[in-house]
Amino acid sequence: MESFILADNQDITRAGVEHYVSHLTVGASVSRASNKRELLAELSREIGSAPVVVLDYTLFDLNGVEDVLVIARRYPRSRWLLFSHELSESFIRQVVMERNIGVLLKECAGDEIVAALRCSLRGERYLCHQIANMLASNPYRRDVPTDLTATELEVLRLIARGKTVKEIAAIRVSSIHTIITHKKNIFRKLEVNNIYEATKFALRAGLVEMMEYYI
Repeated sequence: MESFILADNQDITRAGVEHYVSHLTVGASVSRASNKRELLAELSREIGSAPVVVLDYTLFDLNGVEDVLVIARRYPRSRWLLFSHELSESFIRQVVMERNIGVLLKECAGDEIVAALRCSLRGERYLCHQIANMLASNPYRRDVPTDLTATELEVLRLIARGKTVKEIAAIRVSSIHTIITHKKNIFRKLEVNNIYEATKFALRAGLVEMMEYYI
């Protein structure tokens, strides 16, 4: 059964979200959490499902962005929609690195709120137009020294865009074994252990456009 956890301590906001949910899907389970302890309790009860957490970060008792990321990773099946008045650009860029966290501003129109809830139910991350435009128009780039070869840089770009080893091999007209070797060399040179860490490097180095990853 579809389920929502409304992590917000304002009754008017929770009532508004519940109104949209009731018109969006019939029979969905809706629970409330007014603090971190209650949120963790609700997530633990939903451990076998994939709840949508609608969280007002600015009004919740969380200790910074890392707190959000730790909880979201602890419950990997959960899908998150951060729903707040104001969020810093730094905060947004950190949370949207996680593919199960979307962002919606409270000033968004009703149709965009409904679209965000629909996407979350389907397991898709939603970024409201204002956030998406900010990410697209103001890419975060930083020069990072590396001794990657031109081929390894291209393979890293493809990895960051979500391509599998098989897909990369087809794109580059190479064998899967060759791409695996490139991938191992990339991880060794960057001193990373997985695709997530390699992708973070690629984003920070400006090797891929922000919206190639975020959408």
